[in-house]
Amino acid sequence: MKRGDFLEFPLNLYESSRMPLMQIGLIFTTLMVASHCNRMEPLSAFTIGNWQFTARLYNEILKDKPNQNFIFSPFSIQVVLALTAAGAKDSTKQEFSLALNLPGQEATEEALKHFSSLFKQKSGDTQLSSANKLFVKNGFPILDGFKKRAIDNFDADIENVDFTKSVEAAEKINRWVEERTNNKIRNVVNPDIINDFTTLLLVNALHFKGTWEYEFSPTIKKETFYITKTNTKEVDMMSIEETFRYYESPVLKAKFLELPYHGSNITMTIVLPDEIEGLAALESNLYPLFVPQDLEHQLVSVTLPSFLVESEYNLKPILQRLGLKNVFSDSANLSGISSEPLKVSEVVQKAFINVTRSGTEAAAATVVEVALTAALLPAPAKGFLADHPFIYYIKFQDVLLFSGRISRF
Repeated sequence: MKRGDFLEFPLNLYESSRMPLMQIGLIFTTLMVASHCNRMEPLSAFTIGNWQFTARLYNEILKDKPNQNFIFSPFSIQVVLALTAAGAKDSTKQEFSLALNLPGQEATEEALKHFSSLFKQKSGDTQLSSANKLFVKNGFPILDGFKKRAIDNFDADIENVDFTKSVEAAEKINRWVEERTNNKIRNVVNPDIINDFTTLLLVNALHFKGTWEYEFSPTIKKETFYITKTNTKEVDMMSIEETFRYYESPVLKAKFLELPYHGSNITMTIVLPDEIEGLAALESNLYPLFVPQDLEHQLVSVTLPSFLVESEYNLKPILQRLGLKNVFSDSANLSGISSEPLKVSEVVQKAFINVTRSGTEAAAATVVEVALTAALLPAPAKGFLADHPFIYYIKFQDVLLFSGRISRF
């Protein structure tokens, strides 16, 4: 994979018969694709699509949260919607690939099986886990082929739930999410979204906790953070001088700093615009920020604020703007899940990140709901002073797990 690779999927329109549908709700814990993608390795194709989807999703979230800090998990969303897409057919399936920048169902599932096996491996102080589960209405007929695919390719558990008892059902699902996110994601499922027509909830819970390879100084100082040139606030700043992978981009007018986590190949990248009010320019062209940069090992004097961010999203309108429309309509074809007609009714995500001098903890949960309806050293240290708004992302083997921005305190 290299910077500038661009994937493109063909989109063939398909007119399915309009039938009354059961609604599917998804909860997360969290563009074209070039014709050459079929010749790419599944992991490479998925990774490039992940960069593209992250940029597009960030841009849509920014429209809803223009002056806010936020955190989201593109990986969690792609996982749980890829699970849903495993039961989609015809134009509905094609729409999933286009909207989520997925390289096709088989390649996607092969890539996700790769990550699933890696997530089970413990590495020093680093904890990284992703869990999938289907909560199915008592007596609702899920096809055996979809169950097998969910278990074999997504490592998903399946449990029957009495959705007529909405409060108890929500509590059961929320407990499962809390247990798998170290209690960082709470109450992702509101009982109000569960009703007599709810048939299926597909859930992904993603959790990461890691200590820095090089811990910041124990001395925390209050320093000025420039929200704008004229609006400032005193915030807690961490500092360290160490050799990091670093790059100054004259084209993007931004500095890239990669902070590694101990005992793993997981990193956080801080993208700091050169100008105090340069974030908007970076956000106008996001994709180049998420692809691998020309990072080199350099001695860097880093000053970075500690921060904690929690975000919650109703992803349905965002996904519709990205092109995932058919699956929310009465013409949805999810016949690979059940012989009953289905459609997706809700997609929500909660996400959390806490960055301190010792390390980082981040989590996300994503849920989909389905309901029944009538339808190199030494040189002088480079200075990296993050005293104004910036973008950040956490990646594992070049796949973006979490991303967000810090624009105010």
